[in-house]
Amino acid sequence: MTAPVCVLLAAATLALGVAIGFRWGRRTDDVSSAVEPSPGPTFAELLQRVFRSSGAGLAVLTRSGDVVLRNTRAGDLGVVRAERPDARAWAACQQVLATGLPTEVDLAPLGNRGRQPAAVLARVRPLGDGFTVIEAEDNSELVRLEATRRDFVANVSHELKTPVGAVGLLAEAVLDAAGDVDEVHRFATKILKESTRLGALVTELIALSRLTGAERLPELAAVDVDDVLREAMARCRLSAESAGIEITVDRPSGLEVDGDRTLLVTALSNLVENAIAYSPPAASVSVTRRQIEGWVEISVIDRGIGIAPEHQKRVFERFFRADPARSRATGGTGLGLAIVKHVLANHGGEVRLWSSPGTGSTFTMRLPARSTTGAGTGDVTSGDVTTGVRPPVSMLDPASGSSGLMLDPASGYPGELPRG
Repeated sequence: MTAPVCVLLAAATLALGVAIGFRWGRRTDDVSSAVEPSPGPTFAELLQRVFRSSGAGLAVLTRSGDVVLRNTRAGDLGVVRAERPDARAWAACQQVLATGLPTEVDLAPLGNRGRQPAAVLARVRPLGDGFTVIEAEDNSELVRLEATRRDFVANVSHELKTPVGAVGLLAEAVLDAAGDVDEVHRFATKILKESTRLGALVTELIALSRLTGAERLPELAAVDVDDVLREAMARCRLSAESAGIEITVDRPSGLEVDGDRTLLVTALSNLVENAIAYSPPAASVSVTRRQIEGWVEISVIDRGIGIAPEHQKRVFERFFRADPARSRATGGTGLGLAIVKHVLANHGGEVRLWSSPGTGSTFTMRLPARSTTGAGTGDVTSGDVTTGVRPPVSMLDPASGSSGLMLDPASGYPGELPRG
């Protein structure tokens, strides 16, 4: 092969290689441009988003007390007001700048709280170069729970001390009256009453402890509402006969709920016992059941002394008694309605109260229905009678038969049964 031919062949090969390389390069660029991600937020932008979305109140201050950065939560918690830091927070910042050590400061509202958090705790840390950061959190719920725990312990101590002390004193009285049979019998009867009360208190404390998370709750299963009513009425029969109270129950309903039968029976019997205790002799207590809009409602209606409006929000608190003297006289522990509240909450339901002093009270257990078959939207099922609309009915007064106070079925509080 001659030299010119070799030169031409090398030139042709070089040209072919350049052409192939150019086309391959364009193809690679096209593929790269197709898969190259779009530019995202910068690191600083991400940090700013985290700062603004934090559940804590965050604010950054300069050496002179100017707020250079803050989130909305800082204003909600009172860390910053009108772009100026809270005086207590600023004093803490100055301390941190002087010592270089982080500190904590209480920023709870000093005046009328309104809708502001009741307890705010802030931590102040140095950032260097004269900057400090304030991180505040709303501790209102923790403070409330701690106060509830202290009250509960104090109440339990008091409630247990009373019957235990009474049993001790009565036992001494029995020893002193050993020669008097009548006195021994009288004191022994009182000892039995106090020991029964003490046993009931311990039993209900254990039940309440289980309901509030100390033990795992049983698995929910299909429960027949009619069976719950029958068992609860059997538990309350002796109390009703002793007090001369007549209990009227509506017709079987065939309703079912998902729940624990024992707990539901306990809740319903507590409501019925409560109605018996706060009703005058020879009065009546009604128990009704119905299904409305996917809920099963079991209502206990009494014609007793009623509950004052200022007490209605507190009757479900532990150891709260609207009438302490009457409650103690009837052996009440002050835990019955608290147990009802927790039983319903653990079943995904609620308990409602309607009451009027001198007229009576209606406690309604509301539970999610297991099945709404056969009940259309807005239908009301009571016993085996289903109607689309039920007119308002009167809350019967023991003396006149009607108080003129109307209960609207749409509000969730059932009407009365005729006295039977």
